[in-house]
Amino acid sequence: IHLFDIDIKGGIRFKESDILGRGHQITVVDTEFCRIGIAICYDMRFPELMRLMALKGAQLIVVPGAFNMTTGPAHWDLTMRARALDNQIYFAAVSPARNLESPYHAYGHSGVVNPWGAFCGKTDETESMVLATVDLEQVRSIRSQLPLLQHRREDVYKIEEL
Repeated sequence: IHLFDIDIKGGIRFKESDILGRGHQITVVDTEFCRIGIAICYDMRFPELMRLMALKGAQLIVVPGAFNMTTGPAHWDLTMRARALDNQIYFAAVSPARNLESPYHAYGHSGVVNPWGAFCGKTDETESMVLATVDLEQVRSIRSQLPLLQHRREDVYKIEEL
């Protein structure tokens, strides 16, 4: 939905809008396990989108992404943890391994964060797999103990899908 058009002084310049079009809908799918929200890379920086997925019933959001070596070390883990914690969901961000022979150097560090904001599976920049248990009872338990989604003040502000 969101295109990565950035120019970081002393870092990277990248303009996805030169070659890609934008998405136009929020994707939440029912599986035999749970409702899963799906987005890509730069979308994870937009908490409103992730919140709408949670409001549509997502218990897990999966985001393939390839943060670079400028933004990755500073923002990758923090963003994963914030999106999981804010929405009381599992959040899985999957990155390619870093290949220094490629023209684009991905940060790597795929991971899965639980609804309490803690990593329950994580890797480094090398080619590897992350295995994590998604405990849907933990989603229900945390949401009942700390009902953030119920405490939203829609009489003061509203986030809605158009």
